[in-house]
Amino acid sequence: SPYTPLPLSTRPACFSASGSSSSSTEITLSETPNLKSQSSSSLEEQELVLKLKSSDIFEQETGLVLLRKITRTKEEARVSLCSPRLLSALRSLITSRYSVVQTNAIASLVNLSLEKSNKVVIVRSGFVPLLIDALKAGSSEAQEHAAGALFSLALEDENKMAIGVLGALQPLLHALRSESERTQHDSALALYHLSLIQSNRVKLVKLGAVLTLLSMVKSGDSASRVLLVLCNLAACPEGKSAMLDANAVAILVGMLRESELVCKATRENCVAALFALSHGSMRFKGLAKEARAVEVLRDVEERGSERAKDKAKRILQIMRDRKEDEDDEIDWEAALESGGLSRTRYRVGKDDFAANSTDF
Repeated sequence: SPYTPLPLSTRPACFSASGSSSSSTEITLSETPNLKSQSSSSLEEQELVLKLKSSDIFEQETGLVLLRKITRTKEEARVSLCSPRLLSALRSLITSRYSVVQTNAIASLVNLSLEKSNKVVIVRSGFVPLLIDALKAGSSEAQEHAAGALFSLALEDENKMAIGVLGALQPLLHALRSESERTQHDSALALYHLSLIQSNRVKLVKLGAVLTLLSMVKSGDSASRVLLVLCNLAACPEGKSAMLDANAVAILVGMLRESELVCKATRENCVAALFALSHGSMRFKGLAKEARAVEVLRDVEERGSERAKDKAKRILQIMRDRKEDEDDEIDWEAALESGGLSRTRYRVGKDDFAANSTDF
């Protein structure tokens, strides 16, 4: 199926950074003997919560950098520290007017969100609106982590509808044009996973996402990732109609025609988007014919990657099947002329209706 999730990265791009560039405070466990000596996770959590709830900004930052470091390297700590008390303290710091505090708070949340068992808990704890605000108005680094957190949370099926309902789709669309490659990457993958469900597809279409995404494809901005979202939008009637209206077939075929200028992933995703559009659409064949898609798809079938070859072959088969269906249609006029049917008996027109109206 063209609509099943692809085996993409499940770690936000911002997680690849070893630490926040805005965090000058370096803290190790040896500098916090209380944390090092306590074997109980509850005491570790208590110590962190005290730091996060401190009115002193330096204490807040110290606690956040430590939390970020622990949750980055210790997977088991992500589960034990994702507690109501710590999440409550973290929530208040995401709205901090100090950019270093806000950035480290969101980065810590990204680390916590990597554990599957934490994803629903975090969304239900009210973090999504805060992440949306940070994505819209935070520093460049805070935006990177906010996009990464939304991507990480969107991986969980139970969160997809809630994130869409809470208003993340429009800011994520806007973030696709961010100057930060990490923000672009994580926003695109967040939208890909969110658009795997119907309600978010419809919302994106109503937000005008199709024109935005197609313009990015034409300009080459994050084309391979943007095409993943378009593949999902083509899976719903509203998205398919909007894409066909927006000349998507010609745009995608044009990208394939210039295959030497685009990367392998972009070529594969172009074919995947065309494959999604070809399903259940009577308009697709005509638009594909106008765009001279057959010759391009035959070239992909011969020289493309295995994934692209398979889809190109199936699109061509769909087009051939429809041509055969059209050729097999009964020529009723010829049948009538041949005497196989009585023209006067089966013809129903306004003249016949007028002639027979006196019988009633």
